[in-house]
Amino acid sequence: MMQIQLNNRALLRLSGSEAESFLQAQLSNDITQLSERGVQLSAYCQHQGKILALFWVMRQSGDFLLSFPIGLLDTILPRLRMFVLMSDVSIKDITNEFLQVGHIDTTADNAHAINQRLAVEIAALESVTNIEFSNKSEWDKVCIETGLVEVVQETSEKFVPQMLNLDIDEVGVNFNKGCYPGQEVVARLHYLGKAKRRLFSFKSEVALTIGDLLYCESSKSARASGVVVSQVKCEAEFLCLATLEVAHKDDLITLNSADGAVLTRIEHE
Repeated sequence: MMQIQLNNRALLRLSGSEAESFLQAQLSNDITQLSERGVQLSAYCQHQGKILALFWVMRQSGDFLLSFPIGLLDTILPRLRMFVLMSDVSIKDITNEFLQVGHIDTTADNAHAINQRLAVEIAALESVTNIEFSNKSEWDKVCIETGLVEVVQETSEKFVPQMLNLDIDEVGVNFNKGCYPGQEVVARLHYLGKAKRRLFSFKSEVALTIGDLLYCESSKSARASGVVVSQVKCEAEFLCLATLEVAHKDDLITLNSADGAVLTRIEHE
């Protein structure tokens, strides 16, 4: 059994009679469809539709848990609390009270399934004292292989959901639910436009950093053609998820400049 300590993630507990309706009004996915043992990806957007944080949402004993990269905690927690107003909703930071344990290609009685290969268990501290954890790079590798994207401090407010493929099969956006911050922008792009930038996986022979830019000489865009969203070293090469202009997905892509290292797109079709 491969288990990984996900100690780079914050954890919030939302409780109260209006916790579900509060999340339904704040997040991009339909909270009412969240199962007891599933993880729902849901974007927390600002009014322009850019993602502030991408949550793993879970149910637990009538409450809701939000898991997300810990670097965003000091920004996200006060922002969520600001919108509680007079609602019967309590938001508590329980990051230091539990461990988040990732499971790869295994099932655990208390784990919440993220996708077909990954699950996360919210474990009491005393229950994991004798576990020998695997290297976190194994988790990061499978995240890239399965397209499980993250939004971290460096990439917060950089992407609309479509850029991270969250609209595909409505994995992270539900287009039939009610309003939430940024909903008009996200819906307009879905119904009236077409995403010009999407998420792809790449491999490289040189080290990558989150926030690195993808450069395509054939592009006429005034901005970079894409951005590295996540990365991991895998034996002698590096793997990453990155946004890229869809029109140039088959063109020569280099890192940060025309003279940068060549990135090779990994085709999963």
